[in-house]
Amino acid sequence: MKIFRSRRRVPPTPARGAAAAFLALALAVTGCAQEEAKPRAEAPTPALQPFYGQNLDWSDCGDGFQCSRADVPLDYSAPSGEKIGISLIRLPATGKRIGSLLINPGGPGGSGIEYARAARSVLSEKVRARFDVIGFDPRGVGESSPIRCMSGSELDAYVSLDASPDTPAEVTAMEKGSKAFADACGAKAARLLPHVGTADAARDMDVLRAVLGDSGLTYLGKSYGTHLGAVYADLFPKKVRALVLDGAVDPSVPALKSNETQAVGFEVALKAFLQDCFEDGACPFSSRTVEGAMDELTDLLKKADAHPLKNSLGDGREINEAWVVLGIVTPLYEREAWPVLREALGHAFNGDGTDLLRMADLMLDRKPDGSYSNQTEANMAINCVDHPYPKEPSAYAEGAVEAAMVAPHFGNFVMWGSLPCAYWPVAPKGADKKVTADGAPPIVVVGTSRDPATPYEWAEGLASQLSSGVLLGYDGDGHTAYGTGSTCVDKAVDDYLISLKPPKQGTMCPKVT
Repeated sequence: MKIFRSRRRVPPTPARGAAAAFLALALAVTGCAQEEAKPRAEAPTPALQPFYGQNLDWSDCGDGFQCSRADVPLDYSAPSGEKIGISLIRLPATGKRIGSLLINPGGPGGSGIEYARAARSVLSEKVRARFDVIGFDPRGVGESSPIRCMSGSELDAYVSLDASPDTPAEVTAMEKGSKAFADACGAKAARLLPHVGTADAARDMDVLRAVLGDSGLTYLGKSYGTHLGAVYADLFPKKVRALVLDGAVDPSVPALKSNETQAVGFEVALKAFLQDCFEDGACPFSSRTVEGAMDELTDLLKKADAHPLKNSLGDGREINEAWVVLGIVTPLYEREAWPVLREALGHAFNGDGTDLLRMADLMLDRKPDGSYSNQTEANMAINCVDHPYPKEPSAYAEGAVEAAMVAPHFGNFVMWGSLPCAYWPVAPKGADKKVTADGAPPIVVVGTSRDPATPYEWAEGLASQLSSGVLLGYDGDGHTAYGTGSTCVDKAVDDYLISLKPPKQGTMCPKVT
């Protein structure tokens, strides 16, 4: 699958005896595109007025939160037809309220409800004082008509596919497995698949804005959530109050090129991790250079490809190359997890991949009982309907060769991970093109210089496309910037959300040491 996922809070030491539960979502991504040649939907049509005029029924759902559901049309071109429900959660403002702040952690496929449950650690006290924090599961995700395609064991088999195929037989297995994934979604979710794209989710957000009583949308989107916010602004530029797009995606980059660029981002983050590792006495590499350590990791992947690593969880999974790569990728999302990766790699070099498997499970949201959330299926469904992916498997094979040249540890995996879209049962609605949001007020786009999942160049690209884009940079590591330790970033974002004062164009916040 495409490695565009929400950040997982990795425990300070690997959990023993069960897959570690993540403590808080914080984001993820993919460069999804808006629907082609659609007019802006600034004003709701008479047929949509019942949705915009509905009243929400809130109920207590624990720990100071309230929950509700809003009705939206399954198909916005036929609003009198079937309805679906969008689940949402609210943490009321603690002070003088400005309005509501909608938040999205990315994915696509990340649960905004779970993200909002972590609002007290994700958002500053100043912001929580002034806004009701609103989390929602976008259509097709979590509690909002979720896409479901495969059982837990079937997803285990899919994830285990060799995504760096070396032989014709392995290529055939990858093609068959990817087609099986697409066919399963077509069989079990045909009704939903055409209607889970980003443009439809953006239209849902405008319904939420209206029923929450806000004349303009205030929004914090991370990773893929930046694209959702940008598409909203393009459809409803006059309904924007303040948008923060953190860990930005460039919607103009073609799908397979986006894969390659992201794979390079993971390589950059891996090198930063290795440089940091050598400053620590517990670094598990025998080499003392980044180049040497990169070679050791290459050897580890080759060994896992030939002979799976030991799995102490007792669940029967073979820890092959695919699981090892996911286990390495997960802690690259946040610098605070790098000590966990050092320890896990030390065990892996000794033949035990259990800790890497636990971290891969965090990335995939796989539970100790072998079940998964619907994150993986929703991620693929949204990507495939948003992007005009190639239909020939040979295009992915060629793309993997090119990506592996510039990103030897991750290029194959990210490229082949999109292959189900070649067989997807629903035609794409998207186009890879710029989003301008003409007429919108200032929109703040945040990029981190060594972000593994959304490279800084994407933030530059999105900020330059948006007619009112304001670029805020952070010289740092990890995926996204707000709430990760930079007082410079946090103050700039808080001031903008509360007082509508954007930072100076091109501000670069210094590295936190």
